[in-house]
Amino acid sequence: MTLQQIYYALTISDYGSMNKAADKLGISQPTLTSSMRELERETGFEIFLRTHKGAVPTSEGAEFLKSIGQLYRQYELVCEKYIDKDMKRKFGVSTQHYSFAVSAFIETVKQFGTLEFEFAVRETETLNIIRDVGSLRSEIGVLYMSNFNRKPLTKLLEENELEFIELIRCSAYVYMWKGHPLAKETSIGLEQLAPYPCLSFEQNGNNGYLFAEEILSENIYPRMIKATDRAAMGELMRTLNGYTLCSGILCEEMNGSEYVVVPFHEDSENHNSIMEIGYIRKKHGSLSEIGERYIEELRKSLDINAIR
Repeated sequence: MTLQQIYYALTISDYGSMNKAADKLGISQPTLTSSMRELERETGFEIFLRTHKGAVPTSEGAEFLKSIGQLYRQYELVCEKYIDKDMKRKFGVSTQHYSFAVSAFIETVKQFGTLEFEFAVRETETLNIIRDVGSLRSEIGVLYMSNFNRKPLTKLLEENELEFIELIRCSAYVYMWKGHPLAKETSIGLEQLAPYPCLSFEQNGNNGYLFAEEILSENIYPRMIKATDRAAMGELMRTLNGYTLCSGILCEEMNGSEYVVVPFHEDSENHNSIMEIGYIRKKHGSLSEIGERYIEELRKSLDINAIR
């Protein structure tokens, strides 16, 4: 197994297609296919299933890709530090849909510039955040824990050799458009929200509710709409009077002034819950200089925007 074969396999995984991967690599598809067949003979199992929809990792292949992804990223880090001084250093953050995390990322980019660094910020699903940091695709992941999701998240973090560092604790708030009929209430309970759609960021997997970004995700809501990005979520709030349950941390420079947060009012069946927002990183090894700076900016952003 060579580094070239590893790079080829990871590129196929990224693009989900032999044709697209070959175009990206600047080689012919037969050359790429031959290289993968040789690698599969060496490993003793199929890495990809070739289907009409593209190249899909097998179960063994997915585990293999995860392992070689970590290996290749370590190789890149060594090259960046010791060999290719002209190679752009990479820094990536994967995060739940938090405007304060993006704001901190922007401030970090401003300080380091884009000539010497290749930056990436990924607002994505919770499981993808763990996978990204576990494979070193991203150095840092931003997410939250609560008593409800702590057990499954902790298990996944341990499996990926990750640790969670808490930054702040928040109670639940109702996030909505400022023109919502309930926007001027001093607190809001679920009974009041029943006529309006509850909005939630879509999560993959059969037990997606365990990895939801929203607090009190275990509740059953009579009206539910899933979204995949913050822009769509904002439009659903404005046009349908939708709402979501969140930490109450609003970054006005990112969210604008069109939205408000109102304290969630608990009742005998729907207790308030504490969100522990923090970041994940690899257990072993230290953060890069830029990673440490990002955490500093993250703390500043939370300090400015969190409700006290």
